[in-house]
Amino acid sequence: MVFGFLLIITIGTFLLSLPFSSATGERIPFLNALFTATSATCVTGLTVVDSGTAFSVFGQIVMIVLVQVGGIGFMTMATIIALALNKRISLRERLILQEALNHGTIDGVVRLVKKVIMYSVLVELAGALLLGIHFFFSLHLPLGKAAYFGVFHSVSMFNNAGFDLMGTVNGPFSGMAPFVNDPFINIVMMVLIFLGGIGFIVLSDLIEFPSARKISLHSKVVLTATACLIVIGTVVIFVMEFSNPNTLKPLHAGGKFLASLFQSVTTRSGGVATLDVGSLRQSTQFMLILLMFAGAAPGSTGGGIKITTFVLLLGAVHAMMRGRPDVILFRKRIAKDVVYKAITLTLLSLLLIILFSMLLSVTEHQDFLTILFESTSAFGTTGLSMGMTTHLSPLGKVWIVCLMFFGRIGPLTLIYALSRERKKDLYNYPEGQIIIG
Repeated sequence: MVFGFLLIITIGTFLLSLPFSSATGERIPFLNALFTATSATCVTGLTVVDSGTAFSVFGQIVMIVLVQVGGIGFMTMATIIALALNKRISLRERLILQEALNHGTIDGVVRLVKKVIMYSVLVELAGALLLGIHFFFSLHLPLGKAAYFGVFHSVSMFNNAGFDLMGTVNGPFSGMAPFVNDPFINIVMMVLIFLGGIGFIVLSDLIEFPSARKISLHSKVVLTATACLIVIGTVVIFVMEFSNPNTLKPLHAGGKFLASLFQSVTTRSGGVATLDVGSLRQSTQFMLILLMFAGAAPGSTGGGIKITTFVLLLGAVHAMMRGRPDVILFRKRIAKDVVYKAITLTLLSLLLIILFSMLLSVTEHQDFLTILFESTSAFGTTGLSMGMTTHLSPLGKVWIVCLMFFGRIGPLTLIYALSRERKKDLYNYPEGQIIIG
């Protein structure tokens, strides 16, 4: 999987650095092309150049193809190509697919791949149709351009990439801010981000629920935790920013709620914002950092430590406080090795963010909260920015590129490494005592 993502990034960098990928016909600097290719493949959305004005149509198509391949996964695309060529999927490939999709077993993993493609195409087509029609009537774009905008933004939002082309309409780096009071655009994009962020396993469970009449523990945890975090995020943003003249204060009551809800949903790994993130209060920005760190669901197009990992951490704390030996979720006992993996993954992720925040503090002249925000956004493949990305030094771009790659690949490879069968020790060490707390 690591080699596959590196290969995609390399090809994307080469294509984006070609003269006809640029809107001006001049080559985009190699480091900027690498940054954009990595951001697209890792479905992050951080940009050092405006996607709508810096790239030609060819360059934008390369970006959205990278987003699609990176979003649903290299192994998923490779499997679909193999199936189209009537090639047999080996046991080793099924095991890698199991890890890539965070599937419980190898049973039905190929069927899940087919569902991933089918669900992705159907959701993205529906989103493209709705957005294209709206762009045609609200922005008065030519039919062809409206359709193109609809497809681009639908693929970008569903894969939680966060790229947009609004720079050609409202000026460079304008983003989705002009649509803060547009309920149609907000709702469609929130639904696309939500469906892309809950994961294909949960999507499959929801679609089959009317006939199966049951839902897996994984889906219950993901849906419940996602709903709770969205509600909490919405309330915090609404309360904290209600009187902020640079964010919510100028909006009417309905607009305040809609903007708060959108900002909360997009931290799942969406990467677009209808408010200026840099103008938010520091308390709100820190709340967004926590939400981005939690991230989306396993097997989704989003990043972060994954929402199930976050729930297991809370479950472990609750079990310890209640004096219980096991973590219980929805009357199901969670295996201890799964809890250990969650703790290990979280600590390694924290260490990674701390390390690169320190490196960025050396190379960038920004306050620490801005650096921490950008680092968490890159690791969580979220794509939200307080404005620091466009002013990164060459070395700063390298740090963010590494962080985006580790954020997309690290947790997957880490889980794979921790999931391998271990040899049982033939002896036990004597128990020791350590005082904590």
